[in-house]
Amino acid sequence: MQGYTQLIEKMLDAPNIEVQLDCEALCVVTPDTCGKFKKIFHTGPIDEFFGYKYGTLPYRSLKFETQVLDTEYYQNNSVINYPCNYDFTRIHEFKYYLNEKSPKTVIAREYPEKFEIGKNDRYYPEISSESLSLYDKYVQSAKSIGNIFFLGRLGSYKYLDMDKAVEQAIAFLGK
Repeated sequence: MQGYTQLIEKMLDAPNIEVQLDCEALCVVTPDTCGKFKKIFHTGPIDEFFGYKYGTLPYRSLKFETQVLDTEYYQNNSVINYPCNYDFTRIHEFKYYLNEKSPKTVIAREYPEKFEIGKNDRYYPEISSESLSLYDKYVQSAKSIGNIFFLGRLGSYKYLDMDKAVEQAIAFLGK
C-alpha cells in the first residue's frame, strides 16, 4: 500500500538480511559457493549465474533516443504505443509523471533491439520451445544445488510487470 520503495526498505531492514554494497552478486554467490548460505533468492539472469554453460537465453532489449523539444507538450499522455506504425514502439513524455510545468518537454522514443551481452540490457524474454528447453536445463542445474531459488523476470524467464514480480515472491514465500 505504501509503494515498492517502502516494501524493499522493510525487507532490507530485517535482522536476518545482510546488505553488501559495491560488489557484484556473482562474485559473492556462485554455483560453487552456494553451500555457504542457508537460502539464496536470485533475481538476476539464470543463464548468467551458471556461466552460460548451456547457452544464452534470448531476450529483446530496448534502445532509447531522447530529445528536448521547444514545445510545452508533445503528446497527450505519458506513454503512447506505436506497435506497427514505425521502427520505434512507443514514445515516453516524462513531464506527465510528476505533472511538471515547463515551456519545453523531454521525450524518448523506444526502439526494440536484440539483447547482446555487454552491449545492452535484457528486457523481454523471447519465449519459444527452444528457449524454454534451454531454460529448463538451467532450472535442473538449480535444483541440483538445492538452496538457490530464481525469481523475477530474469530468474524465472517470464515477462512480469512489477506487481506480478511482487506477487510471485509473496506466493513463493507462502509455499
